[in-house]
Amino acid sequence: MEAAGRAVARTIMQRYAPCRVLVLAGPGNNGGDGRVAARYLAQAGWPVRLETPDTATQARVEWAQLVVDAIFGAGLSRDVSAHVAALLGAARRLVAVDVPSGVDGATGKVRFFAPQAELTVTFFRKKPGHLLYPGRELCGEIVLRDIGIRDAVLDDIQPLTWENGPHLFTLPPRAATGHKYASGNVTVLCGDMPGAARLAAQAARRAGAGMVTLAAPTPLPLPEPGILQRHEPLEDLLGDSRRLTWVVGPGLGVARAAAALAGLRAKPGLRIVADADALTACADAPEYLAGVSVITPHAAEFARVFGGMMDDKLTEARRAARVSGAVVVLKGADSVIAAPDGRAAINANAPPWLATGGTGDVLAGLIAALLAQGMAPFEAACAGVWLHGAAAKAVGPGLIAEDLPDALPKAMNHLP
Repeated sequence: MEAAGRAVARTIMQRYAPCRVLVLAGPGNNGGDGRVAARYLAQAGWPVRLETPDTATQARVEWAQLVVDAIFGAGLSRDVSAHVAALLGAARRLVAVDVPSGVDGATGKVRFFAPQAELTVTFFRKKPGHLLYPGRELCGEIVLRDIGIRDAVLDDIQPLTWENGPHLFTLPPRAATGHKYASGNVTVLCGDMPGAARLAAQAARRAGAGMVTLAAPTPLPLPEPGILQRHEPLEDLLGDSRRLTWVVGPGLGVARAAAALAGLRAKPGLRIVADADALTACADAPEYLAGVSVITPHAAEFARVFGGMMDDKLTEARRAARVSGAVVVLKGADSVIAAPDGRAAINANAPPWLATGGTGDVLAGLIAALLAQGMAPFEAACAGVWLHGAAAKAVGPGLIAEDLPDALPKAMNHLP
């Protein structure tokens, strides 16, 4: 508690000029952190008032140029009161200790009310509520401070939830004597509207797949150099033992996707990424996804397959993974990657300009390429989602989906 409060005070002094500070301290450990922070600020000569929620008034909040919210921490399991909400809502500028009071640290959800913080100081490791919306936005800038907790504590906790990043995956190496088939063979099923499948195929090539094929019912005009076309029936293509990794869904059409998914599932040992129309084909029937490696639904597709979001995003993604047997990438600004065994990662590197048509098709092809090169489904999904965000950051505002495949090499070359 002493180390945490000192870290809060030092962070405030680094970020702000001396000003009138009101520390609102609750009854628990979070309040204890706030009391220590108040002492250090006062010792540094700052004008500080320390109040509890019971004694504080709106007039005292309005007196303050900066409010330190140390009322409730990340473990909040009930709604905040109307009185606390009024106090926090009156703050002109606010620094939160651990999380803004009212944010559930396990889910990112708001319990009745939570203020908008300019800065949140937390300790040891981030919590899911720092990464999941709306909590992530309400935290403002998040500063993680070391307060002397040993990393070995994680051996006892054995966490199953992480912030997504390169620490969770290693991209497959390329053998000096390898050949194109040793680098993975991806087949993308293509319908009458081939744009989505082409995006998936381009991403698969850029992500390292040695061979990429568009399997279309009829020849496509202006095929991309380096992408093969095949027009045989699916059962004939499945006879090629080198075709182990498939993308099904983007631009395929719901009826065709349903038939293709059934045909692919009938052959054991395949690596299948299901997206878009393949997910719609499984509406209210997640059992049809048995045998699929990775699914990549956005919120509407998720609801079609698994029903509405009855719980928080992290819990729902885990439930879907358990029910379907596939790794689930529940897409969004805070994409969640969940495995059937309970492991989950929350992604936080996706810029807002990634929300544009076709980027999901790129993600499906990217993940498929990593599967084809031998990555396990959870690690491939984590890597694909993170690289997707990193490539989008490299492109910058104005991004369209066609920009992403060409930006992938830069993202892969700059892995830590």
